[in-house]
Amino acid sequence: MSDSGCLNARFEHWRPYMATVAYNMLGSVAEAEDAVQRAWERLSRSDADAINDMRAWLTTVVGRICIDMLRARQTRREDYAGVWLPEPLVVEPAEDGPEYQAEIADSVGLAMLVVLESLSPAERLAFVLHDVFGMSFGEVGQIIGRREEAARQLASRARRRVRAAPQPDRDAAVQRRAVDAFMAAAREGDFDALLRILAPDAALRFDLGPDREPLPTLAGSQAIADHVRHNAPRFIRHAHPVLVNGAFGLLFGTRQDPISVLAFTVINGQVAELNLIADPAKLRHLAVRA
Repeated sequence: MSDSGCLNARFEHWRPYMATVAYNMLGSVAEAEDAVQRAWERLSRSDADAINDMRAWLTTVVGRICIDMLRARQTRREDYAGVWLPEPLVVEPAEDGPEYQAEIADSVGLAMLVVLESLSPAERLAFVLHDVFGMSFGEVGQIIGRREEAARQLASRARRRVRAAPQPDRDAAVQRRAVDAFMAAAREGDFDALLRILAPDAALRFDLGPDREPLPTLAGSQAIADHVRHNAPRFIRHAHPVLVNGAFGLLFGTRQDPISVLAFTVINGQVAELNLIADPAKLRHLAVRA
């Protein structure tokens, strides 16, 4: 194998890991793939023989690329109409086998990604690399150009924000019962049944993309139940249960032709958050992965 072929093989070995790091940092499959490609371009221009720890080198490069991308996105976000939600990772429940488990083992849930959006780029990187991927604060500090103690403080601030957010049920059976109950109530337009499955302070967010009129976030079970009762019966027949970032949710349409994805956050057996992603650009990757 040529030197270039050997380098490419080493890079491809770490590609899944880098893609997961980048997705957790960016909440975007497309941007994560872009970050990984930029890392390859930098590696191909580097003296690879001088790299003793390829994983650490690539993590440093991808981390710095992601920070730059987050900062640039914060500037663009000022012009984004409505709520910005992460791109969902969608898998059919029947696909929940060893390969899928390996793929999402290091990925965080969509609800946490929403929380991470409120952090600064440095806080987000420090939290993801230390708390999710187990890197030392010394390593994190080198990536973000801060001292070890500063990296520790950044991660601590991020951790407090994450822990302050409602913690979803981890039991898949509890999640599935809540999603099934929501689907049944939505199908029938049953207002009382919706109120029973929705937490009193539930929230429903919409990300329709930059080219559509934004919808305001709905707060409270009454407002959400009323919206679902009037709108869902027309669309619920197009929905089927899927795993969204490792938790049960709904896919409207098909993987080849997705309409929207509805992510659920279930807490104490009730639906506490609903995040609807209908931006076509954020669903395009589903057909590629199908």
